[in-house]
Amino acid sequence: MTTALLRTAGELRDRERRGRRAVVMTMGALHEGHATLIRAARERVGADGEVVVTVFVNPLQFGEAEDLDRYPRTLEADLEVAGRAGADAVFAPSVEEVYPGGEPQVRVSAGPMGGRLEGASRPGHFDGVLTVVAKLLHLTRPDLALYGQKDAQQLALIRRMASDLNFGVEVVAVPTVREEDGLALSSRNRFLSPRERGTALGLSRALFAGVDRLAAQEALSARAREVPATPARAEALDALGESRAAADAHAVSRAAPGGPSAVRAAARLVLDEAARLDPPLELDYLALVDPSDFTAIADGYTGPAVLAVAARVGAVRLIDNLPLTFGAAS
Repeated sequence: MTTALLRTAGELRDRERRGRRAVVMTMGALHEGHATLIRAARERVGADGEVVVTVFVNPLQFGEAEDLDRYPRTLEADLEVAGRAGADAVFAPSVEEVYPGGEPQVRVSAGPMGGRLEGASRPGHFDGVLTVVAKLLHLTRPDLALYGQKDAQQLALIRRMASDLNFGVEVVAVPTVREEDGLALSSRNRFLSPRERGTALGLSRALFAGVDRLAAQEALSARAREVPATPARAEALDALGESRAAADAHAVSRAAPGGPSAVRAAARLVLDEAARLDPPLELDYLALVDPSDFTAIADGYTGPAVLAVAARVGAVRLIDNLPLTFGAAS
């Protein structure tokens, strides 16, 4: 497939449309995670549709102390990755093309959700993200836009913006792509030394520890509902010399801490271990939140949730998350 390189809004506007159009927005330095998004877009629109990949390093979403100048620019390689994955066109405008009058005076506000977690750590970040996403959606005019679950808070905000402001575009989430050791794919991974990478694995391991803790608790709860808690059962277990705490699902499900607190505690244990490594993992936040607004959930919560973590290893800041559901066993 020949992938067209478009540099201006005019070239994009003049491009003949065919079928449904899907857009995948990136900041370049494409890797397998981006390729997965592009392949998913191609699958959604089919052979008769069109997949447009945007490559634009957006200055509005970088803070003063962040790595805008250091962010990798690899357009030639990006074209190859996009083409192999099934993109019809790559739209790679300059900063002047996207912001012809300089930094825009009118921007999209991310609202209260934009000030939580990533927004608290990076003030103004999500206003910059939503502003450029809004512009790129207007420029590309897609039927659907695909985003990775790895940036879960960004995904939630884009969904909310599209809904609240009637963008008329379907926002599609694609699961996080991980390397063989579990580390979530990121353009920033290339900046990790071998020892730093070993420490960085604490992020994904912490998340999976939390999810495993929830799975165990849900399994115990399901078992407790299946097996009636009768005096005869308790007497039979005692006669066998078994420990009630270990053998009886009812006792275990009540004695062991469960719910959100247990999930957070399991993840925190792994992060605390990583903080003692050399180099150490410096935790920014560990949060268990409602995916609709990214507020913290309390014990007793049922429904979908996101376990999210952000940390710094050396000079590299990394984020990761996993979706989970409380009360699934019921």
